[in-house]
Amino acid sequence: MFLLEITNLKPSRLFQSLEKKFMAKKTDDITPPKMNILAQYVRDLSFENILAQKGVDGELNPEIQVNVNIDAKKRTSDKQFDVIVKLRVDSKSKNTDNVLFVLELDYGGVFQIENIPDDQLHPYLLIECPRMLFPFLRRIVSDITRDGGFPPLNLENIDFLKLYRQEIERRKQEAVSYTHLRAHE
Repeated sequence: MFLLEITNLKPSRLFQSLEKKFMAKKTDDITPPKMNILAQYVRDLSFENILAQKGVDGELNPEIQVNVNIDAKKRTSDKQFDVIVKLRVDSKSKNTDNVLFVLELDYGGVFQIENIPDDQLHPYLLIECPRMLFPFLRRIVSDITRDGGFPPLNLENIDFLKLYRQEIERRKQEAVSYTHLRAHE
């Protein structure tokens, strides 16, 4: 089993707030949060160079669309979790709307997480863990697009906290809509 210690990365606000909570308590039996990345892996990878398959005439003016989903689940081992970042990149020509390439990547990590309160575990898994995986995922995307015959695509940073908040808000809206719908049946 590989153990990867991440260093020289700036901790996020969530991690800092958790650390402050633990440091504020004067109890000797409380320890700060701890995360180890036990493994990283490509679960699924697909790259389709549509441009080479079909051929496109004229000047290419690409438009890139990136979709991100995150999945986290508990493993059978104690305090270990699988976190998968699912990325889909679509590149189309702005001029003709022809698809240039499609990249799909499911990139995962196995995390051992300790000393995180239960009420903070869900956001921790969906914010901190993907944030640790992102630099590696970004490099893979850059290499694949370059090796696929395009200029390397260097993804901008993804704000996982913002994504998390948007998903929580979306779920609240769905719950309200569902409740409203059920009330009128």
